[in-house]
Amino acid sequence: HPREFQVEDSVLKKILLNKKDKLGKWTPNYEGSYAVKKKFSGGAFILTNMDGKELSYRVNFDAVKKFYA
Repeated sequence: HPREFQVEDSVLKKILLNKKDKLGKWTPNYEGSYAVKKKFSGGAFILTNMDGKELSYRVNFDAVKKFYA
């Protein structure tokens, strides 16, 4: 199923760094919630947190999933 994201969609961002954590396998895989601010043709997004502050880097669409609240 192709995933379609639109501007203002709520998403969760995958945590990509594997750090040693005392929670082990119970460490969360996603963080957020974020909103899609801008969508690029190559599949990258600029995300903002719920306070409206932008992330300092672009995120690929493979690293996000829709958040339903």
